[in-house]
Amino acid sequence: MKRALFPGSFDPITNGHFDIIKRGIKLFDEVVVAIGINAEKKYMFSLDQRKKFIEDAFKHESKVKVVTYKGLTIDFCKEIDAEFILRGLRNPADFEFEKAIAHTNRKLSKIETVFLLTASKTSFISSSIVRDVIRNNGDYTVLVPESVRVI
Repeated sequence: MKRALFPGSFDPITNGHFDIIKRGIKLFDEVVVAIGINAEKKYMFSLDQRKKFIEDAFKHESKVKVVTYKGLTIDFCKEIDAEFILRGLRNPADFEFEKAIAHTNRKLSKIETVFLLTASKTSFISSSIVRDVIRNNGDYTVLVPESVRVI
């Protein structure tokens, strides 16, 4: 089985994340969406809310699993037998940041990172932009999957 881990904080999941996952399930037998737990970070949405947003968005897709994890992503990949890490790239800055992490992960393990370019229609969306729109009472609904539009 070709299993890919798609890690992130997903605070909240955006249409960009949704697009990468949908495209990832065409490449892999299973995509495990892994919500990293970082006690240092302040989140807008609770871990349970973030998990539910993603589960609801993919409730009819058996190839998507949603889990939470702590620690190094590569250690969690080994734990669940994922040979690949799936990442989306929006811009050159993302590429440089993700490239350094991918090289480090490859040095520390045999896990390959697979990059997908975001669709042009979602390349400007980030969770931090969505949170800012929500905080300022803007119309965030065009930036997120239907499962997040309930807040």
